[in-house]
Amino acid sequence: MAKNRQIYLLDPQKIPPETIAVTFAKTSRSLESFREIAAELNDLKSAEFNEKWVVGYGHSSVAEHAVLHLALENISRLAVETLESNRLASYTEKSTRYQKWDRDAFFVPPELENHLLRKPYIQTCETLFDTYEICLQAVSKQFQSNQEPAENETSAQFERRIRSQAIDVCRFLLPAASLANVGMTINARSLEHAIGKLLTQPLQEPRQIGEEIKKAALTSIPTLLKYADEIPYLREVQRTFAEIKTSAQETRTDWCELCDVDPGALDQVFAAALYHEQQIPYSKATEWMRQASASQKETLIHTLLQTGNRHTIPARELEFAFFTFDLLLDQGAYFEVKRHRMMTQIPQALTARLGYATPRAIEAAGVLDRYQAAMETARLMYSSLAEINPALAAYVVPNGFNRRVLLKLNLRSLVHFIRLRSAPNAHFSVRRAAQKMYEEVSNQIPLLHDIPGRNEEESSLSIERDYFFSTCQ
Repeated sequence: MAKNRQIYLLDPQKIPPETIAVTFAKTSRSLESFREIAAELNDLKSAEFNEKWVVGYGHSSVAEHAVLHLALENISRLAVETLESNRLASYTEKSTRYQKWDRDAFFVPPELENHLLRKPYIQTCETLFDTYEICLQAVSKQFQSNQEPAENETSAQFERRIRSQAIDVCRFLLPAASLANVGMTINARSLEHAIGKLLTQPLQEPRQIGEEIKKAALTSIPTLLKYADEIPYLREVQRTFAEIKTSAQETRTDWCELCDVDPGALDQVFAAALYHEQQIPYSKATEWMRQASASQKETLIHTLLQTGNRHTIPARELEFAFFTFDLLLDQGAYFEVKRHRMMTQIPQALTARLGYATPRAIEAAGVLDRYQAAMETARLMYSSLAEINPALAAYVVPNGFNRRVLLKLNLRSLVHFIRLRSAPNAHFSVRRAAQKMYEEVSNQIPLLHDIPGRNEEESSLSIERDYFFSTCQ
């Protein structure tokens, strides 16, 4: 007689994460139900199992079943970036778009303790936050005078909307030292690597955070994180490539360069989809695609992209086409780009040497001089700190300063990014990036000119015209 299907939760309030991991691992060689396996285990047996199989024999996938929810409070946004560079986790952080930052909400790095630049560093951060407050008031007043409440919008709702718009503009002033809270959900296998990356960083703050995360996590998963430590390999890679002398100049002609694209990339997508649905080898699928007509290909790409709404994930076959972009983005925009962790992202170090963006609303509100003065103060402080330690200097760099980032992503991820980040509710800085990436791709591959769900009311140039006084100053 067939057994009845059962689907149920293993309660993490009653069963420790390490025991849950072992429960799932044992089912590969046990006829018992998950409930029965869990009932037979205790902390000691689970630890012995993990010590033998996960630590001893390297069956690390077992650790993926042990999931932790970590709360990190009052860490710098610079440290947040290091933390969130681990893609196999889920993060939610304090938003620079919807929350106002307090004047004293910035990190003072321990490297500056008893240093002559400590006081100027603090003064620079205070200048940025004071200017942030001044600009916030001025921009809010300007927006309020130019807008009317929407139909059925209460005065409180109108004020919140105006305030949110002003915060969107003034976030360009917030330095990387700004303190934020982050919630992280991660499995033990990924956490071990994340801790190792934190412990390998050149700055004290991320190393301290790594130690504190490890200490907190060991109370729940004492065996699976037993050997989480710094990663000398990463330090050696950094050192080796940092020491190479190049003659290349920092200047460039375009802020968004599509530097690698296969003209036949879509044929690979079509062939993969054909392979999936028909009992033929991939070589035969590619052969058929080479003979397909332009109208057939147009129909196929339309079918693959027409998901119905922007929340439906396109077919996996789109992952066979890849694109590489070299972008120059303001730091605020990059913080939104980095949330798309399925793409490969290689950011350069945060610097004050590549200019900064100025929102048009800053100039319209009559606070352009204050804004520019604050950004110049940050630039000078960066230069002074960089002479001591370039990594340390990044703390004082505001969101508005530009940085370079290399992106490699497949068509599936690109479509998702363009749909989500070109939407009217996305920040105008990242909307500009999404539209420009679309324009570059569609120029190279005309079949991609119509991506359903993309905001067709704007272009990268119209966004620059409407929202930016300057993108690189």
